[in-house]
Amino acid sequence: MELSGKRILVIGLGKTGIASARFLAGKGANVAVTDEKPQTELKGVIRELGNAYANLEFRKYAPDSLSRVDLIIPSPGVPPSNILLAEAVNKKIPILSEIEVAYRFLKMPMIAITGTNGKTTTTTLIGNILKKGGKKVFVGGNIGNPLIGYVEGNQDDDYAVVEVSSFQLQWVQHFHPFISILLNTTCDHVDYHGSFEAYRMAKERIFENQGESDLTILNADEPGSSVLARNMVSQVQFFSSSTKVQRGIFLEDNALVHITTQSEREEYPLNMIKIPGLHNIENVMASIMAARYCGCPPASIVSAVEDFKGIPHRIEFTDEKNGVAFYDDSKGTNVGAVIRALETFAKPIILLMGGRDKEGDFEALRPLVSAKVKELVLFGEARNRINDLIGGVVKTSKVTTLKEAIEAAYRHSSAGDVVLLSPGCASFDEFSDYKERGRFFKDAVKNL
Repeated sequence: MELSGKRILVIGLGKTGIASARFLAGKGANVAVTDEKPQTELKGVIRELGNAYANLEFRKYAPDSLSRVDLIIPSPGVPPSNILLAEAVNKKIPILSEIEVAYRFLKMPMIAITGTNGKTTTTTLIGNILKKGGKKVFVGGNIGNPLIGYVEGNQDDDYAVVEVSSFQLQWVQHFHPFISILLNTTCDHVDYHGSFEAYRMAKERIFENQGESDLTILNADEPGSSVLARNMVSQVQFFSSSTKVQRGIFLEDNALVHITTQSEREEYPLNMIKIPGLHNIENVMASIMAARYCGCPPASIVSAVEDFKGIPHRIEFTDEKNGVAFYDDSKGTNVGAVIRALETFAKPIILLMGGRDKEGDFEALRPLVSAKVKELVLFGEARNRINDLIGGVVKTSKVTTLKEAIEAAYRHSSAGDVVLLSPGCASFDEFSDYKERGRFFKDAVKNL
């Protein structure tokens, strides 16, 4: 891909947008950047980029910023309905995501992981297993380190393990992973994609360029997986926590049974998994298949899984106060994640939900809330909508902030209860991201 002399507009100056601007300018492109935040909030970024690259300019966030542009690269959080992207489509200006551009400069095979839930856990675990198996690995993408920032370096690793979001897959073209994993697809980001069907189709673009020597990993328990598999050119393996599969991995007694791509049977002890929840067993299943396809021996897989303690803010034990256990699931930003968190616990739960609504299907929580939740504490912008849909299924209270929610939950708790922050919503009404929300939760609990 030739970038020198091309006029490229980067929309959004978050972590990915800044990395994209640096990479493009370093390749000799004439880069313009724009962001809906006022320039006064971006002075430091603009000054740093401007001092480093003479071929970079800042433009106002308006449709006329599209003039004299050959290509647009939107940051992942910029939705297709965005005024600049909509105008670019009308003007037939090409749009590519950061991962598409980065892929074209990537020198090693890529393992790409997407899904509504479990992406970060699975991406991290695959990276750990490959490292334990003696491979050199880059782990990044939507997980934190943008792929485009990696490809400007030496690229001396054996594999790139990349978490990929539906936002990034929206604008791919030749993106081609060696191994593609779709963990699950439940209702999420309808506010971004416009419909669940559009969201699902964006996720499935991860497979569209795979060939016969590539591997596709699918969840056999997801509706439509068998139909999806029939259209694949690549080899396909399934994982299932509820049924035996002929190709892939399944639960049998106290073992994970893997039928490899060579039709060989392997068994892995279930007790090697130290992180709670059936969903994490599924994440491990997908990770095993990816690692084996890369040549990792079973012994190193077992060792890496035994050592893996999970990721921060994903059903993470925080503290215990007077017999009440507090868990941080701030990364649970959709209804599917809340379901998985609730299924993890047998004890009475005081559930903290709220934040910025993504048009989640909260009514789907009704049976599980009725069966598992002692009290529902709602906070943030979404509290009224959640209350309208499932408030009253159990005892329910509403407060404005997360701090008030934590304090109310503690007041209403008894020894043996679990206080679970699994918000089912984005964090942007009160926090910059789910990590800041999770850190706030941990600090607030410690100070109770």
